[in-house]
Amino acid sequence: MSSQAETILSGTLESQREALDRSEITASELLEASLERIDRHAPLALVVTRQDESARRDAAEASTRIAAGRPRSVLDGIPVVLKHNIVQKGESATCGSRMLENFVSPYDATVVERLRDAGAIFVGRSNMDEFAMGSSTESSIYGPSRNPWDPTRSCGGSSGGSAGAVAAGIAPLALGSDTGGSIRQPASFCGVVGFKPSYGRVSRYGLVAFASSLDQIGPFARRVSDCALLFEQIAGHDGRDSTSLPQPAPKLRECLDGEVAGMTIGLPKEYFVAAGVEPGVLARVREAIAVLEGAGAKCIEVSLPHTAHTIATYYLIATAEASSNLARFDGIRYGHRAKDAVDLHDLYRRSRSEGFGAEVKRRILLGTYVLSAGYYDAYYGKAQRVRTLIRRDFEQAFGRCDVILTPTAPETAFRLGEKSGDPMAMYLSDVYTVSANLAGLPALSLPCGLSNGLPVGLQLLGRPLDEVSLLRVGDAFERRTRHHRLTPPEVI
Repeated sequence: MSSQAETILSGTLESQREALDRSEITASELLEASLERIDRHAPLALVVTRQDESARRDAAEASTRIAAGRPRSVLDGIPVVLKHNIVQKGESATCGSRMLENFVSPYDATVVERLRDAGAIFVGRSNMDEFAMGSSTESSIYGPSRNPWDPTRSCGGSSGGSAGAVAAGIAPLALGSDTGGSIRQPASFCGVVGFKPSYGRVSRYGLVAFASSLDQIGPFARRVSDCALLFEQIAGHDGRDSTSLPQPAPKLRECLDGEVAGMTIGLPKEYFVAAGVEPGVLARVREAIAVLEGAGAKCIEVSLPHTAHTIATYYLIATAEASSNLARFDGIRYGHRAKDAVDLHDLYRRSRSEGFGAEVKRRILLGTYVLSAGYYDAYYGKAQRVRTLIRRDFEQAFGRCDVILTPTAPETAFRLGEKSGDPMAMYLSDVYTVSANLAGLPALSLPCGLSNGLPVGLQLLGRPLDEVSLLRVGDAFERRTRHHRLTPPEVI
């Protein structure tokens, strides 16, 4: 890889577009730089499925379009990484599971169609926790993704491979999915920007379902403005998804003017006194608050009284929906099928026992239990009522502020294996993120500094469908700091 290609690939989406427009580099050369970085960082298990042949063909076509000066999209010729649970025609979609180890999708997800139409180059598919159930990417059949900042530590999860790929400079953009923080927590751990749009903004058609009322596809990038551009390409109504909202995608990029004067930012008191928060994380977040106040924003204390119940509520609702969604993987229609079964019941039992890992089985069992006769009202029904109370907490808080600010995670990236034997400790990694999914809110994580040499994430939460305010605050913070310019040391 040439030094020029290396430099351009390490830049922002805007700088890459300008380099392509000025013919400083071709889309094919940019792709080769990306593929070389996949090779270089292979031991980190970030991009675990390659698409070299199709990517080279698509990049050559993009190079021809650009050289001819044809009208094109902002993403034409730009490398993108896809999470392994977003289906792509002719490519595997394993969801990090043995259950789908040999599955090849016969169709494209809506987001894939829209990115393909925009000329984006799919370079590969990223590692993830099995069926998106995890916070460390350790449950994947490909092994854990290792953090580019420190290979002994986790990238987070479940979209750890996507976050790590952007942090390592493999691609400037990636897609992940967020059911309880699976975009934002990895973004925090890897020092990149991760954005979960409002529920319904981005079509879930072609996203392998975990918990259908919580799942949302969203982007990773190095800059807030790059996230905004990718979001604009994938958002908007889709008739194939019954939960897709009819509103057109908002034009976010043109609203990012760096100004927050007159805006009010809410600081939920429950999030700043929670046990187990690393002092370095709180210190970086408080420094970020000071930056925004210096930019003219007003910061006030707000209350989210049902915060203590968010983890329990989330893990009842999410596991119940997972139990229902994963019932389709039975060894009959597609997916792993056990050999030499003696009867139909034995085929079901053995196929699911062999195909699913320990964490997926744990969640299926819990979800089946809370949906069972005699327990539905006591657990699942009650969790849905508490979910309503959590949503009302946010409605009341947003009556006093435009955006809510919190840490993204209570800690920096933990060591691999540190929590894999303690499910509750792993679940608590999502203590600050699950509420946005329960309430259907847009949420953003962006870098706000380092603690002991590891990235810290700042989380911003917005009103439903108010992505504009959310990204405006993030962009204003980014313009006044240099945290987004920090990159991992060369670890491989």
